[in-house]
Amino acid sequence: MGELILDLIPVALGVVLSPLAIMALVAVLLSQNARANGIAYLLGWFLGLAGLMALFLWLFPVLQVHQRGEPPLWVPLVRLLVGLFLVASAVWVYRKGRVHVLQMAAASTPRDVVAASPQLPGWLHSVESFRPGRTLLLGIGLFVLNPVDASCAIIAALDITLSDVDPAAGVWVAAAFVVVGTLPIALPVVYVVVRGRDAQPLLDRVRTWIAGNTHVLNAALLLVIGALQLQKALAALL
Repeated sequence: MGELILDLIPVALGVVLSPLAIMALVAVLLSQNARANGIAYLLGWFLGLAGLMALFLWLFPVLQVHQRGEPPLWVPLVRLLVGLFLVASAVWVYRKGRVHVLQMAAASTPRDVVAASPQLPGWLHSVESFRPGRTLLLGIGLFVLNPVDASCAIIAALDITLSDVDPAAGVWVAAAFVVVGTLPIALPVVYVVVRGRDAQPLLDRVRTWIAGNTHVLNAALLLVIGALQLQKALAALL
């Protein structure tokens, strides 16, 4: 159990510090009806993370990753591909993040946030007028369709499936992973729900900090996670 938790810590941090999700959240919390939209976005993010984890926790046993005591060849190959993708993503996140730091720090409306974050979909320019239903879909889509966050969830499900913990303990570990991955979205949303307009000064400070630091932290985490996956893949293949 302890070894599994240690393996999952960097993967969980990769979800926690997702710049795409946090920048979209900032836009949502600056929109009209920020409380309802914030709750809808939080619910969507939770459903995306929990749903993807549940899918692969079901799928990997069906694919018999424990067949004859050793994972089949496709398991290290998946780790190899995911590791290469995450290392490349780390380089991309770092280079792109530096370009938009000042523009993001100066953003004061949802439109400004989206303009400072070209990786966000263009239709987010209309986030000011989003209703909760559409914001819910945004939360789900930004996790499930974001290859970095989705890769972290898949890695977590694979590590849990390959571990020696019993199925009940694996479910608890997966639930803890989902809770930790949801916290960076939940805490700002709860704060806005409680404080309303009084939350704006803190949101401005958080946005400024995110603009200046998140891309560096996220790039470093992606690099670490990618390197760990490459190490596991090569150890199994060689």
